[in-house]
This record gives sequence, structure tokens and C-alpha cells, in this order.
Amino acid sequence: MATTRNAHTNWEGNLLEGKGVVTLDSSGIGEYPVSWPSRAEQANGKTSPEELIAAAHSSCFSMALSHGLAGAGHTPTRINTAAAVTFQPGEGITGIHLTVEGEVPGLDEAGFQKAAEDAKANCPVSQALSGTTITLTASLV
Repeated sequence: MATTRNAHTNWEGNLLEGKGVVTLDSSGIGEYPVSWPSRAEQANGKTSPEELIAAAHSSCFSMALSHGLAGAGHTPTRINTAAAVTFQPGEGITGIHLTVEGEVPGLDEAGFQKAAEDAKANCPVSQALSGTTITLTASLV
């Protein structure tokens, strides 16, 4: 069964001086302030579309990697994924770098690398962002 998740943003003012609030409607877990300076300069306690993409990508990748590993008989003890989304004003999102560390009993480094590359290629968020260069650093701990 398909699911749909919803969020909305209320924005006031122009791009450079305006501000907004992103609300996560489906979960109801919060409202987050957003502004151009938080996107193009320092966060200063506000979020950005790129930070929200990083959150989505790191969680989706972790789920895909966990599923792939377990399906191959190597249930992970722990997976820690960070996503760094780079935004260049005037150009847009120029790349995403995933860094993952995993604790997977009975799996060697080569097997972990292969599973991580597969998760990078096949997680739904990676596929949705396929127009962007996505790189990966993966290691066992």
C-alpha cells in the first residue's frame, strides 16, 4: 500500500529578507524556522531544504543498508549514516556525500562496501535525487 507524507511551509517576505516555518504535518513532530541566510550562510538555529534532504537521505540509506545486509544474512548491530548536502547559491545542490559506519558481525570490509554501494544506488531517496552526484564513504567499526 502506498503512503503519502506531508509537510508545508508558510513564508513571509522576499527571498533574501523573508522567513518561513516548515511544519511536518504527517508526524506532527515539529515546526522548524527557515530563511535564506540559514540556507546560504550559517544555520543560526534555523533549518534549510538541504538539511531536510540530508535527514531524509541519511535515514533512507540506513534503512536500505540494514535491509540489504539482513537479507544477505548479516543483520547489523548498528549503522550510523551522515549525509552532507552541498548547496551553492546560483547553482543549487551540487552534491551529496554519505558517510556510513557499520557494526556488522561476521561481515568483512569488502562485503560491507558492496552492500553500502547497493544501498546508495537503490534507496528511494537516492533514486529520487539521481540528478545529483552522490558519493559514499563506508567503513566497518
